Amino acid sequence: MEKTKNYDETLKEVYNAMEDKFAADITILDIKNVSGVADYFIIATGNNSNQVKAISDAASEALYKRGERARHSEGYQTASWVLLDFYNIVVHVFNKEDRQFYNLERLWSDAGVVDINKL
Repeated sequence: MEKTKNYDETLKEVYNAMEDKFAADITILDIKNVSGVADYFIIATGNNSNQVKAISDAASEALYKRGERARHSEGYQTASWVLLDFYNIVVHVFNKEDRQFYNLERLWSDAGVVDINKL
């Protein structure tokens, strides 16, 4: 897994694409120093299954346009929690209830939160 690439512009584009679909509570966690799974988690919330799918599609398209290829995805059919694994960036789009239940920010509390305005 490549660990040297600067992802600032990619993170901004994904954030903006998700925001364009009215994603709520977009959070980017920098997990590269606490896990070998990926460098970043991008976490967002949609109000219903259609919005969760739209946010996921927007994130996937933004990453694809930046040259990132998905390794794995799951949850799209039920759209309560969609996971998109792009190797160094993993996108999680939840409905409200599942976001509260799984609370990835608490589980990954050792990770740094990326301030999108400072990228």
